[in-house]
Amino acid sequence: MRVIVAEHALKRLREARQEGITLNDITAAAESIPGTVASATRFRGFIACSGRKFDIVVRDISGGRLVITVIGK
Repeated sequence: MRVIVAEHALKRLREARQEGITLNDITAAAESIPGTVASATRFRGFIACSGRKFDIVVRDISGGRLVITVIGK
């Protein structure tokens, strides 16, 4: 499945709250979600390689799975 990361999510990665979360972490998290996500949904409890916990908001679109935002814990 193709994972598309929105500009907003990329911008959030530069904030201190998301420090330690990489683009690879986000992509792996989005790919690990089974099934189809018809509307924007928050998925909780992912762990980055750095050990930082994070949530993502994703939605499936015609081009693939869109990661709308990232929320660091």
